[in-house]
Amino acid sequence: MIAISDDIIQRFITYTRFNTQSDNESSECPSTPGQIILAEYLATELQQIGLQDIILDNNGYVMATLPANTSQEVPVIGFIAHLDTSDDLSGANVQARIVSDYEGQDIVLNAEENILLSAKDFPELNDYIGDDIITTDGTTLLGADDKAGICEIITALEYLISHPEIKHGTIKIAFTPDEEIGRGADLFDVKKFAADFAFTVDGGAIGELQYETFNAAEVKVKIHGRNVHPGYAKNKMINALLIAMELNSLLPPAQRPATTEGYEGFFHLKDLTGSVDEATMYYLIRDHDSEKFAARKQIFARAVGFLNDTYGANTVQVSIEDRYYNMKEKIMPVMHIVEMAEQAMKNVGIEPKIYPIRGGTDGAKLSFMGLPCPNLFTGGYNFHGKYEFIPVSSMKKAVEVILGIIAINSRSTDR
Repeated sequence: MIAISDDIIQRFITYTRFNTQSDNESSECPSTPGQIILAEYLATELQQIGLQDIILDNNGYVMATLPANTSQEVPVIGFIAHLDTSDDLSGANVQARIVSDYEGQDIVLNAEENILLSAKDFPELNDYIGDDIITTDGTTLLGADDKAGICEIITALEYLISHPEIKHGTIKIAFTPDEEIGRGADLFDVKKFAADFAFTVDGGAIGELQYETFNAAEVKVKIHGRNVHPGYAKNKMINALLIAMELNSLLPPAQRPATTEGYEGFFHLKDLTGSVDEATMYYLIRDHDSEKFAARKQIFARAVGFLNDTYGANTVQVSIEDRYYNMKEKIMPVMHIVEMAEQAMKNVGIEPKIYPIRGGTDGAKLSFMGLPCPNLFTGGYNFHGKYEFIPVSSMKKAVEVILGIIAINSRSTDR
């Protein structure tokens, strides 16, 4: 039985205090300076606990190695998490709270705003009665996506360093910038990382094990209107905001995030800003099936074509850019690494939950770059919002699973 110290709590809370929101409008890497600040902190911490070959490059990628302590040759395994947090809600001045020995009550996140974390709205809380839970203060996200992953990876390696009697092969770790805006693997040096396979630690609830992601595209739309005095606008005004509404109405209304699940794809209007003169829209297109993914992009392009036929050429300008693809095809030939993680979970009393990610990870791109990379749970819930929380027991179990995978991978090592 592995005993993971409560020190993991303070480590995680320390990481949450770094404001590392990524910025899709920035062309820099990392897209925000806070990510470099956290990366520098982590590089120092990794050095202090005894890792080797620590690299922090100018783009904010952190890599480090725990050398093998066995003479047997085993595959080099990697673990990866990301530095940034979502831009959906502020990640500045995060004030994480610890709810000790949760009893099933509503958790008051913010009394002034009457913001409650309630089992009525989030019934999964009932699974953690008696546990310690880390929450937000109701004004920011928490950042468990993916600072919990970073914390769990470092805690696992620190445990191995302090228990040299546990034999293992070479272990690589990496922390990447800008995953939340789809760029986390763009400048990742797979050759330098030099692992045979890896796992991202970037999932949600305890037991999640995933090797299927969406195919993903982002869509940027600019609509050019014509503003004139509304009292004299007949046959003259072109209202960009109304065209934006019309464009959205041309997309299938039942194929949105709030009405889809499982393998069902969607169109997601993430942002709409503008005026009568000009409007901009930002969409996500997602589907697990590559043919359906291509069809969705065609649906969008036809809708734009119809509007340009109606209102004039180039009234609506659109760019559709693929961001990542379903990694399943790259994982299937090496399914033994998924089975390894599945067994590691069972060994510590966790029932694996294997289902497709309704999103993406750095692992999706990395798998296509030659580094097969399934995804493990962190234990968190309600990512990207003020109701985010993570049970401490789930974080500790994630550490146990990481250690278990390493043990299974190293079974041929010296005893």
